[in-house]
Amino acid sequence: MKRRTLLQAAPALIYAPGLAFAQAAYPAKPIRYIVPVAAGGGSDMVGRTVTERWGIQLKQSFIVDNQGGGGGVIAAQATARAAPDGYTLMQGYVATHGTSPATRRLPYDAVKDFTAIGMIGATPNVLVVNAALPVTTVKEFIEYVRKNPGKVSYGSAGQGSLTHLTMELFKQQINSFMVHIPYRGVAPAFTDLIGGQTQAMFPGLAAAVPHIRSGRVRPLAVTGLTRHPQFKDLPTLDESGFKGFDAQQWYGVVGPAGMPAPIVKQLNESLATVLKAPDLREKLAVEAIEPMVMSPEQFAAFIKADIVRWTKLAKDRKIELDS
Repeated sequence: MKRRTLLQAAPALIYAPGLAFAQAAYPAKPIRYIVPVAAGGGSDMVGRTVTERWGIQLKQSFIVDNQGGGGGVIAAQATARAAPDGYTLMQGYVATHGTSPATRRLPYDAVKDFTAIGMIGATPNVLVVNAALPVTTVKEFIEYVRKNPGKVSYGSAGQGSLTHLTMELFKQQINSFMVHIPYRGVAPAFTDLIGGQTQAMFPGLAAAVPHIRSGRVRPLAVTGLTRHPQFKDLPTLDESGFKGFDAQQWYGVVGPAGMPAPIVKQLNESLATVLKAPDLREKLAVEAIEPMVMSPEQFAAFIKADIVRWTKLAKDRKIELDS
């Protein structure tokens, strides 16, 4: 009887979910890592740099799957529909899990349809002006805008983009008007800023660095609460009188909703180890990104707060896009 009972119980022991030996097997095969942009560029570099080192930590390879299009919608849908077994992850960022949910009706829920794994890092936005504009500080820029009502325009990477919303937040706080000129990406927006067709912009710092260093645009302040290591002489907007003013181009890792807690813990802890390595900080510095270690709970709360903040601004400024 004892032998028969043991044999009957054996299958249950083998297949019972949550057993330590079953969990220890993860990851038993390569992990698909969806990056919501085409190959090449900063976001793709971040994904490949992180997963190369992450794979060493997990003793398993990552397969980077670039799925551009739809402002990240295609990639987000593919991730949300995947099995929540830890073998499909996505590099979520401020558009897919911040500004787009705040300004568009999406075919996915940026909170409910995903499991937060951890933050990778962020780069601040920077207020830059045309080099010929007679201003060198945020205060002087505000005075210039107020003295030239309706004559100052700013460019953005497109309607509802972080570059757009950050300037709208700035306009709201200074209670002044500037004309918005949306472009199809940040590169053409910079072309017109340098050429004098627009006077200001709030790009991510990484995109602005070459133009700042060439002297073609003038930086006035960065977002965030601390100065950036690469521009220690550049004040923050918080220092310039805009207490708590924050906007960041951030990157993090999410998976489908319902991932097992032990796998999430393993992924988060191994990612944290990668982010703390000095050589990774040096690599990400190319994109002006500062690594940010967060627990899954902290990252989930960060995403929710970012969506709430940008949703409130979009409603206040009547920014709503059809798609």
